[in-house]
Amino acid sequence: MADCLFCAIVAGTVPAFKVVDRPEGIGFLDIRPVFKGHVLVVPRPHVPELSALPADLLPGFFSLVQEVATAVPPALGAKGTFVAMNNIVSQSVPHLHAHVVPRTKGDGLRGFFWPRTKYASDEEAASLAELIGKELGSLGVERAD
Repeated sequence: MADCLFCAIVAGTVPAFKVVDRPEGIGFLDIRPVFKGHVLVVPRPHVPELSALPADLLPGFFSLVQEVATAVPPALGAKGTFVAMNNIVSQSVPHLHAHVVPRTKGDGLRGFFWPRTKYASDEEAASLAELIGKELGSLGVERAD
C-alpha cells in the first residue's frame, strides 16, 4: 500500500533498524520503544489487522514472532518478553504488527499502560538491532541485511 509506513519499510524505501528479514515478514526496532530493544514484526504484504491475515501466512508469520521473542532475552540480557498485538484500536500504523518487548522483573510495566522511551542515538539503536539479529542467527534464523 503506497501510503503505509510499514509497507515502505518492507520495500526498503524507508530506513529501519532491521533485526530479521525473511519471506514471512520482517522485524525492526520500534522507534518509540516501551523498552530499548522493542521489536515490531510485520508480514510482508499489507494486512491491516489479524483477521485479514490469510490463513496460509499464519504459520510463517507467527513462527517469526516466536523466533524474535526467543532471541530478544539472551541478546539483551532480559528475563523474558511481552508479546502483543493491537487490532484497529491503538494501532498507530494500520498494518498488522506484533510487538516483542524485552522484560525484566521490576521494569515498571503495568497492565496495558505502555510508557515510551527513546534511543540515545541511531548508533545505540543499530547496536541493539545487531545484537538481536546475531542471536537470531545463532538460532538459525536468517538475519536482516
